Amino acid sequence: MPVSTALTAHSEGVDRLLASYHAIPTNASIRLAKPTSNLFRARAKRTAPGLDVSGLTGVISVDQAAKTADVAGMCTYEDLVAATLPYGLSPLVVPQLKTITLGGAVTGLGIESASFRNGLPHESVIEMDILTGSGEVITASREQHQDLFRSFPNSYGTLGYSVRLRIELESVKPFVTLKHLRFHTLADLIAAMDRIIETGGYQGVRVDYLDGVVFSADESYLCLGMQTATAGTVSDYTGQDIYYRSIQHPDGVKDDRLTIHDYLWRWDTDWFWCSRAFGAQNPKLRRFWPRRYRRSSFYWKLIGYDQKYNIADRIEALGGRPPLERVVQDVEVPIERTEEFLNWFLTDVPIEPVWLCPLRLHDAGGWPLYPLRAGHTYVNIGFWSSVPAGPTPGHTNRLIEEKISDLDGHKSLYSDAFYSREEFDELYGGETYNTVKKTYDPDSRLLDLYAKAVQRQ
Repeated sequence: MPVSTALTAHSEGVDRLLASYHAIPTNASIRLAKPTSNLFRARAKRTAPGLDVSGLTGVISVDQAAKTADVAGMCTYEDLVAATLPYGLSPLVVPQLKTITLGGAVTGLGIESASFRNGLPHESVIEMDILTGSGEVITASREQHQDLFRSFPNSYGTLGYSVRLRIELESVKPFVTLKHLRFHTLADLIAAMDRIIETGGYQGVRVDYLDGVVFSADESYLCLGMQTATAGTVSDYTGQDIYYRSIQHPDGVKDDRLTIHDYLWRWDTDWFWCSRAFGAQNPKLRRFWPRRYRRSSFYWKLIGYDQKYNIADRIEALGGRPPLERVVQDVEVPIERTEEFLNWFLTDVPIEPVWLCPLRLHDAGGWPLYPLRAGHTYVNIGFWSSVPAGPTPGHTNRLIEEKISDLDGHKSLYSDAFYSREEFDELYGGETYNTVKKTYDPDSRLLDLYAKAVQRQ
C-alpha cells in the first residue's frame, strides 16, 4: 500500500476511534471493542459499546534508511514482521505469539530472545500518539509528555490507548543457526547464560538470540541463535515436528537452522508446548490437524470455550478430582536469584517445562510501573498450565507472588493477580501512577490499574 494511502486510512481510523469515544456515555467505562485478547485474567462483561479500533490495524510506513516504522496501535506482530522483513528489517523485540499487537506489547509487556541485548518492546518506541481518558490524542516521547511516555508501559490501557507508534528496527539476516546447549544442573545453565550476556557471544561467535527451557532440575537447555546470510537446509516446525521437542538431546550441543521468519514464530505453532493440552501434539491427531489451526490464535479460541463452559473443571469432576487452579504467569527474577526460584518452583509447583528468557533494560530514565534496574540482568520465567486447586482461591498463585517479592522480582499483569492494594502500589508505580492518571484521565473514564489487574473489573 502506498504511504499516502496508508496515512489516509490511518487518519480515517483515528476519526472513527474518536467518534466512538464521544458516543460512549460519560458514566460508562471506556474499553476497546476487541473480540480477542492475549490476557489470561477474566474480563468484565461490557455494559457499553467499546472503542472502534478497526482502522488501526496496519503498518503505516517503513523507513528503510532510518530503520524505523510508523505502526498503528492494533497492528499484530504477524503483520508488522510481514511488512519489515522484505526490507531485511525486524522490530528490536518480536514477542512469541503472532496475534500480540504492538500497542499491547508496549502498554503491557512483551519479551523474546533478543531481550538480553534489546530490552523490552517499549524501549524501542521513539514516540507514541495516545488516546487518553480525556478524549485527546497526545504525542508522547522522551521529550514531550515524558510522564505519560514513561508510565505507559505496564499500564494496560488504564492511561490510554496507543493510536500510532514510531519504533526502531534492526537489520536481520535471512537465516538463524541454532545451538541447543544441554545442562545437567541449573547452576551450570545460569552461569553459562550470564557469560553469554556479559560477552555477547559463545566460543567467539556473536549471539543474537538467547532463551532456554527447563524440563527438570537435571535437564535444561540454552538455545542460542546466530543470524547468518549463508543458505542451507532448514527445519520446519509447522508440520509434524515440534520445536520444543527438537531441543532435547542427551548431552553436549545440538545444531539446527531456521529461516529468520520461522525463527521469529518458532513458538507460535504449538503455543510453546501448550498445544499438547488440546491433543495437537498427538502424532495421530496432528496428521489431520489443519496447519492453519496450528497457531496461537486458534488455541485462544479453545481456551475461550473452556472459560465459558468450565470444560476442564467438569472433566476433573467426572474423574473424581478437585477443580484446577490456573497458573499462567511470566515473572522476572534477578539472574543471581534465578536458581533459588527455579529450585523452589520445581519442588513446590507441578508444572513443566518452564521457559527462560534473559533481559536487560538499557534506558536509565526508568519505567515507574515496572521498575526493573537498567543495566542489570533479569531472567523472565514463564510457566503456563494448571495445578490442583488449593485450600483457598489462588493458593499457588499467591505463593508464587510471595516468592517473587522475596527475591526482588516482578511479575507481569496479563494474568491472575492477588496482591493487596498496598502491595500492588509498592510494586507497580503507586503515587507516580496516581499522579499521571489524574493528569491524563481526570474523570476516570478508563479503569484503574488495580481494579483491572487484580479486581478483574
